[in-house]
Amino acid sequence: MGVMSGPYVIRGSVSLPEAELMWRFSRSSGPGGQHVNTSDSQVELRFDLAATDALPEVWKARALERLAGRLVGGVVSVRASEHRSQWRNRETAAVRLAALLAEATAPPPKPRIKRKIPRGINERRLREKKARGETKRGRSGRDW
Repeated sequence: MGVMSGPYVIRGSVSLPEAELMWRFSRSSGPGGQHVNTSDSQVELRFDLAATDALPEVWKARALERLAGRLVGGVVSVRASEHRSQWRNRETAAVRLAALLAEATAPPPKPRIKRKIPRGINERRLREKKARGETKRGRSGRDW
């Protein structure tokens, strides 16, 4: 087996610290035949978001707020079991965690600017509407 392809970049120069990643392996269901019964190919990757110093404080607060439903004691976890190889599942889980944190730490979208319609445009529209109504009203009772 080779070296993992890390560091897993969250955004910019910030990446997942290898020392703070907690790995757990278990038997995976799914493809693999008899191999699946003997190897621990399912991967669970845990990252203590509440205790980490790897993220800037603003990002950390944003991520804690946005991932509140997924956190258990300040720890976020990701599972991967798609591949038969534990190694590939490790890669998948790390990439998935980095993507999750990138999305959770992203700055909020800029507010949309509500444009104000100039007063004159609305007044002209109402004037034309009223004139059209008068024209139609004048048609009733006319003998052809």
